[in-house]
Amino acid sequence: TAKRSGYVILALFILIAHGVWAVHRYQFESLPEPLTAQHVGKRGFSEVEAMKHVVELTQLGPHPVGSDKLELGLQYVLEAAENIKKTAHWEVDVEVDLFHVSSGANILVGGLFKGKTLVYSDLKHVVLRIAPKYVSEAADSAILVSSHIDTVYSAEGAGDCSSCVAVMLELARGISQWAHGFKNSVIFLFNTGEEEGLNGAHSFITQAGPHPWAIENYALVAKYPSAQILAQDLFTSGFIKSATDFQVYKEVAGLSGLDFAYADNTAVYHTKGTYMVVFRQRLANMLYNSVITQSIMIWGTSLVMGGRPAVISLSLSLLSVVLMWIFSLIFSSTIAFILPLISSSPVPFVSTPWLIFGLFASPAFLGALTGQHIGYLILKGYISRVLSKKMENLSPVVQSNWAKLEAERSLYKSDGLLEATLSPARAPKALKTITLLFALFVPFLISGGMFIRLAGTLAGMAVRLDRNPGGSPEWLGSVMVAVYISAVVCLTLVYILSYIHISGAKRIIAIASFIVCGLSLTVVISGIIPPFTDDISRAVNVVHVVEASARNGENKEPNSFISLFSTTPGKLTKEIEHIDEGFVCGRENITDFVTFTTSYSCWTEDDSVNGWTKNDIPTLDVETDSKTDERFTQVTIDTKLSTRWFLAINANKIQDFRLKDAENDEELIQIGTKSGSDGWHNIQYSGGKNAPKRFGLTLYWVKNHTQV
Repeated sequence: TAKRSGYVILALFILIAHGVWAVHRYQFESLPEPLTAQHVGKRGFSEVEAMKHVVELTQLGPHPVGSDKLELGLQYVLEAAENIKKTAHWEVDVEVDLFHVSSGANILVGGLFKGKTLVYSDLKHVVLRIAPKYVSEAADSAILVSSHIDTVYSAEGAGDCSSCVAVMLELARGISQWAHGFKNSVIFLFNTGEEEGLNGAHSFITQAGPHPWAIENYALVAKYPSAQILAQDLFTSGFIKSATDFQVYKEVAGLSGLDFAYADNTAVYHTKGTYMVVFRQRLANMLYNSVITQSIMIWGTSLVMGGRPAVISLSLSLLSVVLMWIFSLIFSSTIAFILPLISSSPVPFVSTPWLIFGLFASPAFLGALTGQHIGYLILKGYISRVLSKKMENLSPVVQSNWAKLEAERSLYKSDGLLEATLSPARAPKALKTITLLFALFVPFLISGGMFIRLAGTLAGMAVRLDRNPGGSPEWLGSVMVAVYISAVVCLTLVYILSYIHISGAKRIIAIASFIVCGLSLTVVISGIIPPFTDDISRAVNVVHVVEASARNGENKEPNSFISLFSTTPGKLTKEIEHIDEGFVCGRENITDFVTFTTSYSCWTEDDSVNGWTKNDIPTLDVETDSKTDERFTQVTIDTKLSTRWFLAINANKIQDFRLKDAENDEELIQIGTKSGSDGWHNIQYSGGKNAPKRFGLTLYWVKNHTQV
């Protein structure tokens, strides 16, 4: 009988939802209670003590490179390190050093800083080295633990990365009490300049060889390990518009290591979980290849034994899979395109990631069910025609049931599982529920929680998706999330979808999915749940722009205006209503900030003439210009008060260049191969309070290029 209870299917859905939620909570939300210093003793790690460091550093306010507040942050870390030295075990050597870096240049070939030369001056770092006193080999072998003290200009840096500094200080305190049993020394580097281009790490690093020990040992000893190769792949691909010091350690020095970073929706900690699966690449290849081989063998055997009808059945089964993906993507992406038209924000789910379930998962599932059911009906129709010719002695009812069951099994077989009828002469039976549970158990146990967490991560990325404000379509962030959700639905629920077609649950499930999506859209339209909150807010940049561009020595009066823009997609209408300062928004005032361009912004000239003078404007003066076949131009740069600046050089016209510190006669960028990005090479400079402000730039033009 080709019939399955709809209640069984509904029960399975409830079981799956509960199971995935339980896995997510177990992996990511079951955290240990914070321990005090009294609980852990001298050798343990106290979260309470670490949090005290976070509070002290964040109370300083923003402390970027070159600020007085950063000097206070350095002093705080230095005093904490000196205290660790004083209280260390008598068989443990602890060295503390505050060292100064005069200047340097860092050229990275990939990631966020591709096509840039990162120049730095006047940086300070704190280094804490802990080693066993009586183990001689420890002097030549060390583990580096590194993070940065400096912050961006607009934030106190609790997450980026005072929390990292706090963990390192508390970890160092504990290690200093039992490192006499170590075989290696441990170096804690508290650097500055990370926010300006990973400069602190570059100024410190030395060469060493890579080795895969790090991830393996981390999994062995960490109480709550969490590591995802997908997250690292996203970082290295440039999909996540961010970077960490680990890029320098890996790319410049070839070091193996572990990269810890916040990857959730900009507010939630992401280095927790309770178990971790680790295996070598060779085993991974063997596992993946065995699954692929097994699927091919099942398909091949079925085709050989079934002949031409089996080939057609398999083709139609694969067609149902294709239709499932197509309809799922269409349904969920349609919602993504609609959101900018009905919501005050094109990413209304940022503050409430669970809206993703109603906005994208429901239509994605409905689309997947629709697409696969269309394929199922086509397949069932073909099998019915074959049976009517070959088995005329069977009653129409039996033929109909046979076709339904065979179509169901063919759909299941197309996804590569074992329970399939290999003999075309054997009457098919209804798929067993235990087979479905077996198919779902392992994937959901391993990946269920990560699927939910990655969805939240993608939602958080939408907050700063557009590095060139207004340069990308408003719907892009939502489409990214919609495509991801569709992929998850199609990959994880493909087996359970095969069970629905002969059950009475199709209509109920479809109606329920439609209602959930409709309610979510109603919530978005009504504004009951705001897209942003105090904890997860929309960052809006306020920049005082002084435009002083001129060519060929023309005397042009500078003009100024206040510019507002955001890397979060969407209009700034509501923000401007709150400010009420005469701002005009649109795409007419495109501003090039060298490293990015604002295609959409809001601006006003009210009160913009205050706060600056002509003497504050950096100048570029051409000293000499040799217009020969091998043309070169010497330029003097005076940055006036600025110790943080950017300069873009046209790579299509300038073949090479060098940069010198004119105050100390020190070469900062040497002649050599320069990489470009989109036809430009950028110099990104940052320095401390005593960094130089006068530079000499020599440009070497492309041969036979004479245009000014």
